[in-house]
Amino acid sequence: MDTRRILTALLLAVFAGSSVQAADIIVKPGAYTIEKALQEAREARRLNGAEQVCIHLSEGTYRLNQPIIIRPEDNGTRIVADGKVTVSGGVRLTGWKKEGKYYVAQVPDFNGRPLEFRQLWVNGRKAVRARDVADFNDMYRIRAIDKAKEILYVPAAAVKKIVNARYAEMVIHEMWCVANLRIKNIKIQGDSAAVTFHQPESHVHFMHPWPSPMITTNGHNSAFYLTNAKELLDTEGEWYLDARASKVYYLPRKGENMATAEVEVPALETLLKVEGTPDNPVTNVSINGVTFSHATWMRPSISGHAPLQAGMYMIEAYKLRPKKIRPNGDHKLDNQGWVGRPAAAVMVDCADGVDFNACRFEHLASSGLDYHTYIKGGNVQGCTFSDIGGNGIVAGSFGPEAHEAHLPYDPSDKRIICTGLNISDNLITDVTNEDWGCVGIAAGFVKDIKICHNEISEVSYTGISMGWGWNQQVCSMSNNLVEGNLIHHYAKHMYDTAGIYTLGSQPHSFVQENVVSDIYSPSYAHDPNHWFYLYTDEGSSCITVRNNWTPAEKFLKNANGPCNVWENNGPMVADSIKAKAGIRK
Repeated sequence: MDTRRILTALLLAVFAGSSVQAADIIVKPGAYTIEKALQEAREARRLNGAEQVCIHLSEGTYRLNQPIIIRPEDNGTRIVADGKVTVSGGVRLTGWKKEGKYYVAQVPDFNGRPLEFRQLWVNGRKAVRARDVADFNDMYRIRAIDKAKEILYVPAAAVKKIVNARYAEMVIHEMWCVANLRIKNIKIQGDSAAVTFHQPESHVHFMHPWPSPMITTNGHNSAFYLTNAKELLDTEGEWYLDARASKVYYLPRKGENMATAEVEVPALETLLKVEGTPDNPVTNVSINGVTFSHATWMRPSISGHAPLQAGMYMIEAYKLRPKKIRPNGDHKLDNQGWVGRPAAAVMVDCADGVDFNACRFEHLASSGLDYHTYIKGGNVQGCTFSDIGGNGIVAGSFGPEAHEAHLPYDPSDKRIICTGLNISDNLITDVTNEDWGCVGIAAGFVKDIKICHNEISEVSYTGISMGWGWNQQVCSMSNNLVEGNLIHHYAKHMYDTAGIYTLGSQPHSFVQENVVSDIYSPSYAHDPNHWFYLYTDEGSSCITVRNNWTPAEKFLKNANGPCNVWENNGPMVADSIKAKAGIRK
């Protein structure tokens, strides 16, 4: 196969009477990498005066051993897929052998180190990391909690199989989040068992009050499932990684031939980084028609994962006694917390006018696409997000790690705030399929953002979440628009949810002409009635909510601030508005 083919042509193009030199670079999969093409493009600018460069990716899979980085030196670059193009952070597993009831493959090193992973795909279909239940409705529930000693008490029958498992994990349902806790010790005590966990997640998990394991009087104690133990590998389509031996065990599904199966595991956490600086941003760059696939996220295996909301994991959190008195009408605060941000397959920082058009983001462990800080403009249009463990799209800061999560965030350098991003006409489906507390589109401290005409379905929690801070103080958020989105089949696993959810003061913002319907009803939700179609949560202020079609007027306005406007929401909204929601053809 021809692994290196470069065609660089300097063309003279005339736009509105002015001359612009342009370069085209054609790349094929193999030894000639996308990184090399970017370097070639820089040389075309430096030596030949090219102002606009188009890198054409020929059909095929481009396997990475490190992230692609687009820098300010790449301003004016277009990357275009000519055919089906996949940029992959995955490694193919081959050489499967039958050992007893399992098929086993040796896991190769990656970049000189043992490869660990939390996901595996067979013939493009995600396999199940060995767990104790096939149907989540069959999950056991905790019995008691001792926060001081950092112990959960569970039925002994739930854990008897894994008493001696070294690296088992518990995934526990906590109102609007799930926590991944690495099990340290199990001590059987009659028909109950005391379970303790590794640090740092144990301390964080037992100190924070919201969300928290639930002990109720109505039988809705927090449910949990167990995973990552060979003792749980008993169902077709399940797998287990013995990380110490670098061996993976798999029970094939009916019809799968492991001699010919295409088995992929993720090795890289981030596939593409767009990285400028505040004073020298990446500008005028577009990615067109590229598929980003097989990115990992290993933090839960290293430090556990105890989120606050929308996948933002807690670094430190604790209860306040007495409660903190806050100014200007906000209710007393009973906790403090500081959060970190999960990884993403594609990260954008310090960028002006960076676009993703008709791209696919699939088979990913954490967030799909993340526009973080110092963002101006940009379009995410006509893309598909599917089979993603965390959030589909993330936009804006959720506060730096040193910023307490309940404080208004209004940095003196206004450029930090994600401003003017347009997210439109995207299909977002089967995201949040591991971190159930994540959402389809998560927008934090954002300004002038437009989230319009997307279709969002099969999400574990909320469809669109906009805003952050849990307070009504004016900060950096304003002029945001959520319009014409079609959201259905949401809240697959979590409640305290809505199709569209807001937080914080957002003057001159509008949630309008959306359609929200078809919520799931999981049996293990902590409060079976605590779900909504539209939900303005703590501090939501100066937001207009109008002309949104929902099957019923099931809305929540919780601890809102001033000047919100609600007009004509529910089943009475005109069919003409309802018909226009979703992706525009």
